[in-house]
Amino acid sequence: MTTNVDREEIARFEKIAASWWDPNGEMAPLHVLNPVRTRYIEQAVGTLKGKTAVDVGCGGGLLTEALAARGAAVTGIDLAEDLLAAARAHLRVSRLAVDYRAVPAETLAAERPGAFDLVTCLEMLEHVPDPAAVVAACAKLARPGAPIVFSTLNRNAKAWALAIVAAEYVLGLLPRGTHDYARFIRPSELERWTRAAGLDVIEIRGIAYNPLLKSASLSDDCDVNYLMLCRRP
Repeated sequence: MTTNVDREEIARFEKIAASWWDPNGEMAPLHVLNPVRTRYIEQAVGTLKGKTAVDVGCGGGLLTEALAARGAAVTGIDLAEDLLAAARAHLRVSRLAVDYRAVPAETLAAERPGAFDLVTCLEMLEHVPDPAAVVAACAKLARPGAPIVFSTLNRNAKAWALAIVAAEYVLGLLPRGTHDYARFIRPSELERWTRAAGLDVIEIRGIAYNPLLKSASLSDDCDVNYLMLCRRP
């Protein structure tokens, strides 16, 4: 087992595991973002039907199930047991086939190198002590030519104001303490880690989130939330 885990972060998210699938609950912003991210991933892959995919840091399974619903054979991994329990429980409602495992990305990469047609790692890198190690594991999990999609939060004054002050303290969109600004990741940093892992960076896109309209869309503004599409050569 890897030591690349923050137990306080795990405990924080496990407290809200029961409401993970509630679109009006504490993870409501994820429910708004998920369709936008899923469409982006589907466009990057071409089609998900018949593809093997791994969702690293799957949480309660929002993205994982969305990929499975589009025909992918998906493995979802996380180290928060309560979140995995919520994800497995929801499968009884959705009746989708997903393999959820409590295993670190680094361990799975050692077990199944080059096994997946798609690797996703969304909103997870900013919650681990060594995000570069997770990036390297994601690169190892992908077969040659496969796309890898990351998403995280930029580190600047605008991101601090919107993602922490506004989202957690003013509007109450997320539980207080969900994010630690010091762990936010600039695109230049993530790009450096991906290149060190042997990946080609294809593009970087922002995600615009409107809390009043409860809507989200792709954007050229990467100041707050952004996606990075990479490919293993």
